[in-house]
Amino acid sequence: MIKILFVCHGNICRSPMAQYVMQDLVNKAEWGEMFEIDSAATSREEIGNGIHYGTKRKLKEKGIVFGDHKARQMTKDDYVYYDFLIGMEMVNVRNMMRIVGGDPEHKIYRILDFTNRSADIDDPWYTGDFDITYEQIVHGCEALLDHLVKEKSIL
Repeated sequence: MIKILFVCHGNICRSPMAQYVMQDLVNKAEWGEMFEIDSAATSREEIGNGIHYGTKRKLKEKGIVFGDHKARQMTKDDYVYYDFLIGMEMVNVRNMMRIVGGDPEHKIYRILDFTNRSADIDDPWYTGDFDITYEQIVHGCEALLDHLVKEKSIL
């Protein structure tokens, strides 16, 4: 079982979008049972809130099934449990490191680090552009899955 936790600031826009995009990709590849995928926040601001309406709209538009997600904050226990903790931007990565006290097992990454364009995912909370965020997340998730298949030889 490969366990992945996607992380953003509030866990209502980007990280649940990445969670459900990645789940869709592995399900379509018939690898769904080999993965456990979840998402969390670095902040406490949105704890208990559902997915942002813009993220829901985009996922519905693309035919991606999503659950009854409720925002939660990442914990130190998540570092122990998950194989990969994937932030959406460098601020997330810094906050993830603060929450868990470092990354001795090299599990923390930024999602676009797996692509040929290492960058931050645009935050649609501020930009209002869920289309570009979706495109960036799909690109990152596809690259992460490719990394898992080719580089790690785990599938």
